[in-house]
Amino acid sequence: MQVIQAGSVRAGSADARIVRALEEVTEDALRELVETLATPRHFEAEPEANRRTGAWIETRLRSYGYETCAQGPWANVVALPAGRMDKPLVLIGAHYDSVPGSPGADDNASAVAALLECARCLGGQFPGAPVAFVAFNREEDGLAGSRDFVREYLPGSGLSVREAHVLEMVGYRDGRSGSQRLPADLPIRIADVGDFLGLVANQRSHAVLGRVLRTAKGYVGGLPVLGLKVYLGLEKRFPHLRRSDHDPFWEAKLPAVMWTDTAEFRNPHYHRPTDTPETLDYAFLRDVTRLLVAVALGS
Repeated sequence: MQVIQAGSVRAGSADARIVRALEEVTEDALRELVETLATPRHFEAEPEANRRTGAWIETRLRSYGYETCAQGPWANVVALPAGRMDKPLVLIGAHYDSVPGSPGADDNASAVAALLECARCLGGQFPGAPVAFVAFNREEDGLAGSRDFVREYLPGSGLSVREAHVLEMVGYRDGRSGSQRLPADLPIRIADVGDFLGLVANQRSHAVLGRVLRTAKGYVGGLPVLGLKVYLGLEKRFPHLRRSDHDPFWEAKLPAVMWTDTAEFRNPHYHRPTDTPETLDYAFLRDVTRLLVAVALGS
C-alpha cells in the first residue's frame, strides 16, 4: 500500500470554464441540502422517510435536466444525461439511507449534498457531459442497493462505466492533533490530524486516483487530499477498505475510488443520534464538492 498526497503530484493547467463552475458551489447551498436530508431514513426502520428522501432526490436531479428512474427493489435513484450516450460514462455515487435513529448528516447526507451540487453545476453549464449520478439505497444493509445496481442494472442497461467515484461521508473535519485514527490492522502511517479528504483505490483504479490528485492540486489547493493506493488485491485482506458502495464496482472489475473523511476514525458522531447538520464543516464540504465538479468535468 502507498499513501500519496495531492501536493506531491504535478498539476495540470486549469480550465477557465471549470474555475467558473467551481465558484457556484457555496457553503450555504450545501448546508441547506444537508439540513433537508438529515432525518433518520433507514429502509426498514424509517420506511416512509426513506421513500420520501429517495423521491426528493429524484425530483431534484430531474429538475437539473437528467433522465431519472427509481431502479431495482431498493429504489436506487439513477440520473443519466439527456440524449444518447455514445461514450463511456463517469459515474458519481453516494448512498442516501442512514442507520436507524440517526439523522445521518455526515453519513451520508454530506455526500448526497455534494452529488446534487455537482449534478446541478453540470446540468446547468455542461448539459450532455458524459457523467451519470446514482443515489444508492440500503448501503447500511450490506451494500444491497449498489450490489443490485452493478449486478442487475448495469449489464442490461447499455451503459459503459469508465470509472466510478463513490462518496462516503465527506463533511467532517477536525484540525486538532489526535483527531485522526486508523484501523489497527492497516499497515500505513499518516498524520493524526483529521483535516484531509481520503481517497482509496485498488490497483485497477490507480490511474483514476492519479487524475483526482492532480485535479486537487490544480483546482482546490487549500484542500489536503491523501490517496491510498492498494496493490495486488490486498483490499480483500482489509475489510475496512471495502465498507462502502465502491466495493461492488471493484468486484465487477470496474475502476472505482472511494472518497471519505474516514468515518468513525475521525467523526465521533458516526452512527449516532448526534450526527446532525451543525457538526459538519461546510467549508470542507464545499472544497470536496468543488473537487468533485472539477474531476467530473476534467475526466
